[in-house]
This record gives sequence, structure tokens and C-alpha cells, in this order.
Amino acid sequence: MRQPLSVSYEETEHILKTTTFGKVKYMCSISGIYSCSGERADLEKLKIMNAAMTHRGPDSEGIYTDGNVALAHNRLAVIDIEKGAQPMSITFRGREYVIVYNGEIYNVPELRRRLTLLGAEFTTDCDTEAVLWSYIFWKEHCSSCLNGIFAFIVYDKEENKLFLSRDRLGVKPLYYTRKKNEIYFASEVKALLKCGAAAPKVDMTGLWQLIFLAPATLSGQDVFRDVKELRPGQNAVVDTNGIRCYSYWTLEAKPFSGSARDAAEYTYFLVSDAVERQLVSDVPLCTFLSGGLDSSVVTSIASRKLREQGKTLSTYSFEYEENKDNFKSSLFQPESDDMFASDLAQILGSDHTVLRAPNAVVAQYLEKAVLARDFPGQADIDSSLIYFCERVKKRHTVALSGECSDEIFGGYPWFYRKEMTQREFFPWIHDPFARSSLFKGELIREREGFDYMSKQYKRTLENAPILESDSEEDITARRATVLSTAYFMQHLLCRKDRMSMSCSLEVRVPFADHRIIEYVYNVPWRIKFENSTEKALLRAAAEKGDLLPDRFLYRKKSPYPKTHSPEYERAVLSMLEKRLDRDDLFNALVNVPKIKSLLWNGEENITWFGQLMSKPQLVAWLYQLSFWFERYNVEIV
Repeated sequence: MRQPLSVSYEETEHILKTTTFGKVKYMCSISGIYSCSGERADLEKLKIMNAAMTHRGPDSEGIYTDGNVALAHNRLAVIDIEKGAQPMSITFRGREYVIVYNGEIYNVPELRRRLTLLGAEFTTDCDTEAVLWSYIFWKEHCSSCLNGIFAFIVYDKEENKLFLSRDRLGVKPLYYTRKKNEIYFASEVKALLKCGAAAPKVDMTGLWQLIFLAPATLSGQDVFRDVKELRPGQNAVVDTNGIRCYSYWTLEAKPFSGSARDAAEYTYFLVSDAVERQLVSDVPLCTFLSGGLDSSVVTSIASRKLREQGKTLSTYSFEYEENKDNFKSSLFQPESDDMFASDLAQILGSDHTVLRAPNAVVAQYLEKAVLARDFPGQADIDSSLIYFCERVKKRHTVALSGECSDEIFGGYPWFYRKEMTQREFFPWIHDPFARSSLFKGELIREREGFDYMSKQYKRTLENAPILESDSEEDITARRATVLSTAYFMQHLLCRKDRMSMSCSLEVRVPFADHRIIEYVYNVPWRIKFENSTEKALLRAAAEKGDLLPDRFLYRKKSPYPKTHSPEYERAVLSMLEKRLDRDDLFNALVNVPKIKSLLWNGEENITWFGQLMSKPQLVAWLYQLSFWFERYNVEIV
């Protein structure tokens, strides 16, 4: 058998400059059942799982069954809409292989050329078929050959086993659970709950995640006790012995050779290439443009490429009603976005739309956000995104976004501010006891929970790849990168996937190209933070490409906007107050007098997560938590 495809940075540059990109992309849902005892898989449960995720793929559905195996797929068609129905089956040398797949593969032409030489006979242009042929010839090595975002399941009928894989940075989700002799898989947790494969039971580990870490969660775990997650960069084999998970990709620390100029030039190539490859679509495409550096870089590259094709890029920026009058400058958000996005859109010549969310609707959508995420997430940051995605979907099916840049290029203050780098807990959690103090300490076992989460934090730091030659600042930056990608990035990707796919909108994230993080991780911090400028390397790369005017190129980080309206705060306070008088599990866990005292009479300046979560967001999150306990019939075990 030939060796798996392995491409160096130098080879990658040559390949990508001489390759035309594939045509077929899908965003969808996948699900499956495997009976380890050999009994027939429960088709009715599979149908329930598939129906629970039709929002991810409303264009078509497909089901495959074969004895103890059953697979299902919902499809959101984006390109070459008539081809590529799933589950897809290929019979090669007398053996049948079946796949259900969710994602985009960006090196399809290269894969097709190599696979054809090995004997593959392609009948479609779709990347689904390329992924399946990759498994047929390279088996478990196939994941390392794929450049893209993906989650897929392959059924190898001859060996009666399943092969599962998830992309390196975890852009596409894949959950699983085991109930007796059956193992269930799905793109979203709700599918596992609705079919009864998993129960809505939360043990102390799940509760501690909610209280000390949410909206982030521990890698590989969900807050529901019975639900596991295939980790980013993991494969799994499922057979009659059960499920075995293992990593096929991890970050590696390598010596850096070259100058700051070399780093800027190669970073520009990687970023521009990642954006350009994600512009392929047979349905209307747009970008999310905040006016901050990350979305501006993506939009500038996309606009330039489409202009070469005689097309005009559509762009969207997001705001809240009354924000202009109520905006308050802070360390993390020194200025408002509104004029920056519109001004850049005019400079780039894009077809720009400003979407404004009414504060009453943002409050009303808090419950919808929980149902989309199966989890009390990030308050109005989640609920507003659903509202915006609904509006974008009216004209567009695909959008490009600037997520994942901060985690890779060092855009957060915990990369360089000593008071944050020296913390002994997750640095974006400003006070780990801010939320836990709102709960009854004896019931949540507060100190034990904090100690447990602290150990997870320290273990992550210890596992960060470093070199003996690294300076102290390089070690700090590497650890911050690993922390940010393992936790902060994962919650942002989860949020973007669930909120957008609940509206059948596909959002692509070019900065999540694994080649970018593999390269940037090994660029010295002095280059990434040159002149004490956050994301200096990305700015230098953008300057090399002449992408942006200076006022955008050197603008301070601009995070996703939050509402500053007193109307929103009054609305969520009223909503929470009505729930605090109930006789339910939520109120049995929380310290109701403490919550009322803090939120109605206490301190106004409360920041409890990241850069945006202050008092109104804490109130909204508590409301979401209460709703989640009720709607999901949560049980603490």
C-alpha cells in the first residue's frame, strides 16, 4: 500500500498555486447507530435523531441500514446541488463502504489525482466521494490527508466496523453515547437526547463545568453525563468490542528559521489562500464584517478575488438598537464598530447591509439560543447571532467569518498581560467564584469543583508543546495558544455552528485552516507581538498584501458586539425575577437572596467571562440556565 499523502509547507505552496479547487461542499447533519451485540440497529431511533437535526440540512435526507448498522444524513446543498446524495456507497474489489459526511475538503483535486493513480474511479465531483475513496485506500491514515473541516462516519461492511473522524481544530461537531450494547452518534446533542440514547443527567463534573467554565466545556466531554464528544483531531474505530478513540493530529513545537519579513509573507499566503479556497459556492455567499482586523482581512481578500471574477461581494455588519447612545468604552472594546464596518465596505465596494437587533427580540431569543446549543451559552451574544443569521439567510446561504484569529495570533490579553498570564485558573474567567457564589456551596461542592477545574487547567498547560530553546515569553505564548484553542476557540466554534445551522446558514471560518496554526504556533512571540502590538504578525501579513488602510489595519481588537441598552437589562431582569420564585431544581441550587441582592442592589460592574460578559449578560445567562433545567428536564446525579 502506498504511503498516506503528506505535504510540507513548501510542497503545499506549490500544490495550491497549481491546483484548481473542488466543487461540491455540504453543511449538514450526520447520525448513526452501531449495535455491538450484532442485533439489528433501531431504525425508529435513527429516524428520530435525523428528524431532530433537519435544520442543519433541509434540502434532502437519506438513510442506510445493514443489520447492526444504521446511518442517516440531512443535507444543506451548497454546490453542485444535483450530485452527492448521502449516505454514499462505493463497492471496490468486492467490498462495500458507506459514508455520511459533514464538511468541506479544500484539497480535493490533489486527492483525486493521487487516488485515481491508485485505482479510484470517480463518478461525481463531490468531496464526499473523495473522502470515501481516501478511506478505502489509506484507511485510518485518511484523516491526515484531508485539508478542510469535517466530521464523518465510514461503514466498512467487510469488517463490520465504523470509522469516525473529526477535523483538526474541531470546526464540525460529532457527539456519541453508549446505551447497553448500542453506540449512537450525532452532529448535535439534542439528537441523542430525543431518541432516548442519552438521559439529561448532569453529574458533578458537568455541574462544575457549568458553574466554573461555561460557556466553554472540557474537551471530549459534554455537561450531560452520558454524552461524549469526539475531540478535535481525533479518529475512532467502532466494532463489536466498543469504541476506541485516538488522536491523529496535535500541535508540534518546531524551531523557527527565517525573518519577520519571511513570516509575514508566508502568513499572507496561508491566510489569503484559505479565504480564496472557501469562496467556492453555487449559492449566494457573503462575509460578516465587523470593521475589526480579522473580519476586515477576510472581507478584503474575498472582495478582491470576487472582483477579479466580475462579481460584487455582499457584506453584513451587526448592531443593536440604542447602542450608539449607550456605548461605553472599555479596555476590551475601546470604540464602537458601526462606522468602521460601513466605511470599509464603501472602500472595498461591497454590497453592505447593517442589521440591527431590537433589544426585546434579543431577550426573546435567549430560549431559542439554548435550544440551538442544547446548553446555556453566552446570553445575548448567542441570541443576537441567531437573529442576525435568520436575516442573512433570507439572501445568502454561505457566509465567511473571522473567528479563530485571536486564538492563533495572540489577540487576547491573556497572551501578554502579566496579571492574566500569571493566574492559576483559566485567564478569561476573571473571578472563578463570581458565579459559584450565586449557588449553594454545600450542594455544588464549590471548593472541590474549583480544585477539579484547576487541575484540568494545569494539565492543559503541562501538555503544551514547547522547546528547550524557547524563551519565557515564547513558553507563555505557546501555553496561551493551547489554552485558547482547546477551550475558548471550541466554545466560539460551537456557538457559530449551532446558531448559524439552526437557521440553515453555513458559516465558514478561514482562520481555522490547520496550516495557519501549525505555522504561526512556531513563530517567535517577538514577531507576533512586535512593538507590543497584538496580532502584529497578522497585521504585517495584511500590510504585505496591501489589504487595508492603516485606520483598519492598526485598529484595536473589536470583539463581537454586545448590547449596551438599559432596556435589555430591564427586560432580562424582569424575566429572571419571574423564575426566581419557582419551586424547581434551578432554585434549589442557587442562592436566591444572594442573586437578588447582587443583581438588583449590588455592584454594576460585573465581568464574569471573557471580554463581553457583564451584568446584563450574567442575568441573561442565569435565565438561560433556569430555562435549560426546565426544558431539558435536567437531573443532577
